[in-house]
Amino acid sequence: MQLHDVHQGIHRRKKRKRVGRGTGSGHGKTSSKGHKGHSSRQGFKQSPLSEGGQMPLARRVPKRGFFNGRFKKHYVIVNLEDLEDRFDAGAVVDEAALRAHGLVKGQEFDGIKILGDGTPTRALEVHATKFSASAAEKLAKAGGKAVVVPYKPHAVRTVPTGEA
Repeated sequence: MQLHDVHQGIHRRKKRKRVGRGTGSGHGKTSSKGHKGHSSRQGFKQSPLSEGGQMPLARRVPKRGFFNGRFKKHYVIVNLEDLEDRFDAGAVVDEAALRAHGLVKGQEFDGIKILGDGTPTRALEVHATKFSASAAEKLAKAGGKAVVVPYKPHAVRTVPTGEA
């Protein structure tokens, strides 16, 4: 083999296979689809998950665990450092105050959880659904209070179709 023969027959673009153009082409008559059956018919599209007669991967691999996502709780996470930056000493921090300062947005959640990232220097009274152990401890150490309140979701007002 010579150096000028290395790329012989290799082209930048592969030509598409033109089927059904006569028996002389080698792809005539049945157009390489075989005889009869659903795969020879027009419009046939095989599922990408189909593996012929082989046991499908989803059935070969064992199933493990359980996830009941319908009942999973979603909490808005707020860190102590965020409260330290936005609230003055002695302030009562509840959902309304957190919304006013832009820390809580939207309504698709099941409560507010305060995490202990940061060190508070001001005494704050924080009302939330849940507190991490470190957050409650740090708030108490700074002279504040961690008050656990049950979360009540806001009723979303829907406009009837007759009103504008």
